[in-house]
Formats: sequence, structure tokens, C-alpha cells
Amino acid sequence: MSVTITADQVKKLRDQTGAGMMECKAALVEANGDFEEATTVLRKRGLASAAKKAGRATHQGLVGQWLADDHSAGVLVEVTCETDFVARTPDFQQLVTDVVALITAAGDAATDEWLKNAGGPVQQRVAAAIGKTGENMSVQRFVRYAGSGFVGQYIHMGKIGVQVEFAGVTPQVAARDEFGTLVKEVAMQVAAASPQYATRSAVPADVLEKERAIYRAQTEGQNKPANVIDKIVEGKLGSFYTQFVLPDQIWVRDEKRKMTVLEMLNATNKALGAKVEVSRFARLQVGEGGN
Repeated sequence: MSVTITADQVKKLRDQTGAGMMECKAALVEANGDFEEATTVLRKRGLASAAKKAGRATHQGLVGQWLADDHSAGVLVEVTCETDFVARTPDFQQLVTDVVALITAAGDAATDEWLKNAGGPVQQRVAAAIGKTGENMSVQRFVRYAGSGFVGQYIHMGKIGVQVEFAGVTPQVAARDEFGTLVKEVAMQVAAASPQYATRSAVPADVLEKERAIYRAQTEGQNKPANVIDKIVEGKLGSFYTQFVLPDQIWVRDEKRKMTVLEMLNATNKALGAKVEVSRFARLQVGEGGN
């Protein structure tokens, strides 16, 4: 059965991959409308790079945050509304503040199921805000870190929120200016470059195998020996790491020297006489959490 491909679908795929309109439409037809599969089709044909993380906001709203004074815990939450006008009102900003407080107070009980419970405190608070403003609102998602390391945050214009957890941080290290700078730099890196993984080992095996299959498909017809193809595939995998793995990314504040985030981290550790590592991070951007 044929699937109808809309102009919006074609545009979305083009925006994500940079491929031409006709190539995007053909890929969507071949993939029966499956966006992820269409992206893979384009990549196998050498018409697209690895899919970029969506960065185009489809909703308005704010990212709210809370950070413990001792940096042992932190919360980020994405709250959306229909218009930027409402997002800038005191009523909406109070809603964001209240939702952050509810999540913080709930502690370990704050789960996705708890968040979406129609009779729960968050949804009741949202319903009250909708009733007052007449505009639809939603708490899309939240991130809560607690008790596993030093938590740092960075909020950009209220629209992008980053939370980073560091391991190996002693009170003495936490008090150093160099560490404070490191926290800020790593959080800003996540905000600007949208990495997906904290380490290479965190990349799922099935993701790596899919990437390798795509790179092998790109070498078809080149009549190269198997060992040469293997080297090409691994070389392309290195580019994948550079795009999506935080330590492998080029540090956005030092692109001229091509210093990686790992090199920047190692230099800071040397100055601190410590072994600080990024254990995990989260990036919330208004509009990326779905409908």
C-alpha cells in the first residue's frame, strides 16, 4: 500500500539532513514514510551526514531549574505553552517555579508516571494555569540528579537548560576557581554542541553497528580490499564520535586550535591535581520534548 508523503515531511527531512527535496521525497517513499529509515537511506547513498539533533522549537515556553546550595542535586524541567507572549507573563513563570518546587519536594518519587498522572500535583497545577490563561500548557519532561556527584547547570535565555554531573570532586576541588570554570565550560559545550553521550562506551552497540553498516554501504562499488574498507569504516566512526560523544567533540571555545573537550578536561585536571570526570549530562531545549 502506497503512503502519502506530505510537503511538511519532506521539508523536515531536508532540514535534518541537508539533502535535496527530490532525494528526500524519494527516500521517504522508499521508507514508507518512516523518518528514521528515510534518513538511513539518504546516508547510505552519501546524501546526508548523521542526523542532527532537532533544534527547531515547535512550542514556546521555558526551562525551569533548581540547584542545591552544595551542588549535590539539581532539577531541570521543560514547561511549554502556545505563545511566547504567555511564556513571558508572571503567571506562566510562576507555574514553572511551582512545578520545579513540586519535583524537588517529591524527590525520588518524581518519575515520568508521577509527572503525567492526571490527578497528581503537577497536572493539577498545570490545569489551574490553563484555566486562568485560556492557553494550552504542558510539562514535557524533567531531569533530576541527586546524591551521585557534583551537579552544575547552565541556562541559556530560559530556552535551553543543561545539567552536568561530575565525579571525583572533593570539597577542596569544588572550591577552586579552575573547577568553577570547568563546570561552566562543559555545560556551555553541551548547550552549544548537543552531544548525546558522555563517553564512547556509553554509545549503544546497536547504534555503532548501524553506523558501521551505513559506512560500508557508502563504499559499495569502490572495489576496495576488505582491510581498506574496514579502515575507512573505523575512520568514519571517529567522525561520529566527534559529533556525538562529549569528550571527543571540538571544544567550542577553542575551535582554532582544535582542542577537544577531553584535552580541555585533562588540562584542568592537571592544574587541579585531580581526576574529575563527566559522569552524565542532560540538555533540555524548549520545543524538543514533543507535543
